[in-house]
Amino acid sequence: MGTEKDALVGESGSGKSLAARALLGLVARPGQVTAEHMSLAGDDLRSLTAKQWQGLRGTRLSLVLQDPRYSLNPVLRVGTQVEEALVLHTRLGRRERREKVLDMLEAVGLPNPLALYDSYPHELSGGMGQRVMLAAMLINDPRLLIADEPTSALDSDLRDQILELILGLVEQRNMGLLLISHDLPLVAKYCDRALVMYRGRIVDRCNAAELATASNPYTQTLWRCQPSALTYGQALATLDRKLMEALP
Repeated sequence: MGTEKDALVGESGSGKSLAARALLGLVARPGQVTAEHMSLAGDDLRSLTAKQWQGLRGTRLSLVLQDPRYSLNPVLRVGTQVEEALVLHTRLGRRERREKVLDMLEAVGLPNPLALYDSYPHELSGGMGQRVMLAAMLINDPRLLIADEPTSALDSDLRDQILELILGLVEQRNMGLLLISHDLPLVAKYCDRALVMYRGRIVDRCNAAELATASNPYTQTLWRCQPSALTYGQALATLDRKLMEALP
């Protein structure tokens, strides 16, 4: 995949996060993955055993979730949580792990990594917590980073900072990125390609920069229903679902 930056977009409930869980082998029963083909770097993901999945997650595949307040363990120190993937997947000694964690905290733009190493999540701001989660997911240099609405809990200024940080690290480390979002203008600004989901299916594929002029009626509606200062007081666009059901 290289450093390609893809986005999976769609309305809430369209199946974006579930698709990400399928890619990570985390679909709980009675759910089933019915895809005929699912691979990473040529390896068939559908044939992996539970043990092989455990070895894949946190090494070649990593997931950044929406809100650090609910994703970080409140009773474990920051250093311990970032270090966890190293403990599980490497044979590094304690000193080497600590040094790598400190380097990673610095790489994601956190000030004074030495002090943060012993901090608890409740002592961090939202932006700092998101950077800690990013450090934990990148510590083993995965091939693909899945970011599930990683900035939804942040204000607009922090959102752009975190996304630019993610994109910079993805390029520096030669990783692929799958960004899950319902924010189409953001996707158009930061991603290369957009995959549009509706009711669990990909209904449109296009260059992210062309989302505003997409021909698919669902993609058009998603773009037009974005609220802005220019649409204040006006009814937002709604989807003609009968038209969608008639499409092949």
